[in-house]
Amino acid sequence: MDAAEVLARLAGIAGPPGHEAPVAAAVEELWRPLATEVRRDALGNVIAVVRGEGLPLPEGGRASVMWAAHMDEIALLVAAIEDEGFLRVDAAGGADPRNLLAQEVTVHTAGGPLAGVVGTKPPHLTSAEEARQVPRLRDLFVDVGLPPEEVRRRVRVGDPITVRQSPARLQGQRMTGKSLDNRVGVTVLTLALEELARRRHAVDVYAVATVQEEVGLRGATTSAYGLHPTLAIAVDVTFGDQPGIPDGKTVEVGKGAAVAQGANVHPRVLEALREAARAEGIATQPEPIPGASGTDAWAIQIAREGIPTGLVSVPLRHMHSPAEVVDLDDVREAARLLAAMAARLDAEAVTRLVGPGWQEVRPGAAGAAQ
Repeated sequence: MDAAEVLARLAGIAGPPGHEAPVAAAVEELWRPLATEVRRDALGNVIAVVRGEGLPLPEGGRASVMWAAHMDEIALLVAAIEDEGFLRVDAAGGADPRNLLAQEVTVHTAGGPLAGVVGTKPPHLTSAEEARQVPRLRDLFVDVGLPPEEVRRRVRVGDPITVRQSPARLQGQRMTGKSLDNRVGVTVLTLALEELARRRHAVDVYAVATVQEEVGLRGATTSAYGLHPTLAIAVDVTFGDQPGIPDGKTVEVGKGAAVAQGANVHPRVLEALREAARAEGIATQPEPIPGASGTDAWAIQIAREGIPTGLVSVPLRHMHSPAEVVDLDDVREAARLLAAMAARLDAEAVTRLVGPGWQEVRPGAAGAAQ
């Protein structure tokens, strides 16, 4: 599959937290030819099952690896309907008011979508002090261009609102759009499934497009509990290099996928990812994350009695804005990494990952070689 086409298709669909069904339908269509089984669970996660040749575990069952990437996007919801018909809004996820001014939006109502625009007080009427301040969400409103009585008839408090922005190619391998966080991750899983279909692998693979990550890692929590994989890799985006962010807080765009190291990452999973990258010449970059990663990996790691977890991220600029930017080569390298690691998981590798003695890895040993 073409990475740009897959990403453009997925990023062009609205999927706010709790309303991911249209994205899920597209994911199911993409994954069905690549998997043994594709289903949705009770919360709405899309789960693709790819059976391997079979690798028995000492305690019974078969060894498996879970890949997880969330498919929801940051959004707004209708908080109130004013007498004049304007909609006041609240955030569903980390919406940034600085990026919302004058944006075209869609209000998703029970009767169908309504086009609208985000407005605030005109600059001519703001005081000097107001002009120096960033507008707050409560200062913004959505205008759908209908009479007040029609607005109240068609819109309900709680209806979700998403930014209207079509994906676009920039120069070279760069692509921009809304909701690249984290349709990029779902694209990585799609390409990895395609790559895996060309390779022999012993372990079973569960690819999961998770829901409601932006409001609490909920889909990852439930799917990890239900699948109970032997190990897991979460795929998300991370901060790409751009002005205004210290170098130590970013990863270079176009230099490969970021492989996280820190408390959220099992040292043997990290080691297995880096071994796969070295063996197959896959471009990766280190990403130190000392505490919470804020990704699906954070929830998966503590599911049930604990699941050995890794985190692979695609560098992304302008996060949580309608104009996020990624490099498609990074997307492809992340997909290659997932498939390569899964194909290399044999009985010895799985025993090293989850068997006794993994705690004996010296601090820093897994990250010694890049």
